[in-house]
Amino acid sequence: MATRGHELPVVLNPDHVARVQQALLAWYAAGHRDLPWRQTRDPYRILVSEIMLQQTQVERVIPKYHAFLAQFPTVEALARAPLADVIRAWAGLGYNRRARYVHQAAQAVCEQYGGEFPHDRAELERLPGVGRYTAGAIACFAFEQDVGFWDTNIARVLHRVFVGPEIPRRQLTARQLDMLANALVPPGRGYDWNQALIELGAVQCTARRPACLTCPLLAMCRAAPSMQAALAQSQQHRESVPFTETTRYFRGRIIAALRALPPGAALDLNQLGPRVHPAFTPERLPWLRQLVDGLARDGLVEVAEPAAMYDAGTDEGIADDAVRVRLPGA
Repeated sequence: MATRGHELPVVLNPDHVARVQQALLAWYAAGHRDLPWRQTRDPYRILVSEIMLQQTQVERVIPKYHAFLAQFPTVEALARAPLADVIRAWAGLGYNRRARYVHQAAQAVCEQYGGEFPHDRAELERLPGVGRYTAGAIACFAFEQDVGFWDTNIARVLHRVFVGPEIPRRQLTARQLDMLANALVPPGRGYDWNQALIELGAVQCTARRPACLTCPLLAMCRAAPSMQAALAQSQQHRESVPFTETTRYFRGRIIAALRALPPGAALDLNQLGPRVHPAFTPERLPWLRQLVDGLARDGLVEVAEPAAMYDAGTDEGIADDAVRVRLPGA
């Protein structure tokens, strides 16, 4: 199988590719997870599922997916909803910026395309928060186009099978992964092929504990002979920071505190602080203000400051604890 140019540092042998395709499609057909977004071709529902699934486990997404669509059953319903309601509905999923993205994308579909999702992948990529992967997923899973695309899981599978271990670092660039993903799609089988790659990456070819011995691609995988050694070496160098000490954790705590308020209500920083950090003291106000400002830049909160920003005749600003924070559009 030929590849375009010389950018792809792997030779795709047609026989090898055909055997991988046949084995993976047969494995997927024999049994796979019955996920709700695999039961629809509605591009709106595909969009919601794909954005929810970004860095969030399937088990957490399924109930939120059903609840979100019950509250916002159509792209028009989501576009009309206040952003504060969308952020509240996103509770439990984390990465709250995604709630704003899906809301903005729905508004763009309604305002620019009359409520009909564009079929063209390049047009889909113009929607707010929709990158190359999500655009490819909508084109494939909603419109059944034979397109290649990849996220972390798909990239891991393709890299291991056709190149070798992706750890401690990938050997392929993003452009090369694009080329590889596109070159491998079996004509007329794009939907099943991409779902099968996702399935394999989720349940078999996982990041830290791949089940190599029972993998349907074991005999064809270039990473298999050295995979366990590469994993062991990677584990020795992996450093982990407790999630409860991360900026993302505390940003989520701020959103959770604001979600619990009645619509339109706000908290000043001294009220907000103890709900975010159990050991909050006034000395942490600048830290909290920095988190709040970051959320405001992302459009996830509104910050209301006193009308008089500076004391007359001085250069001193209004104290941080006078700032009030609420969900946007609440």
